[in-house]
Amino acid sequence: MSHRILWIVLPVLWLATLGSAAAAVYFKHRSREMFVELERLNTRRDNLEIEWGQLQLEQSAWSTHAYVERVASAKLHMAMPPTKEIEIISP
Repeated sequence: MSHRILWIVLPVLWLATLGSAAAAVYFKHRSREMFVELERLNTRRDNLEIEWGQLQLEQSAWSTHAYVERVASAKLHMAMPPTKEIEIISP
């Protein structure tokens, strides 16, 4: 009886060992793929943060009073009115 059980249990254990080894190889491969993807996404995030910083600097440069005044006078031909033409309205 014990030989009969051994002939049944041994192939089952052998298949379980092979299945476990195949699963270990597969999940190690998947973890490496996911790590590569994570590093790619981290690099993309870093590049986007750099671009965001540059855009913020550009926006702050465009919104300065001197830049707005220069564009208004050069492109729109606007000028400050003489002081006698300025009217102050109280609320």
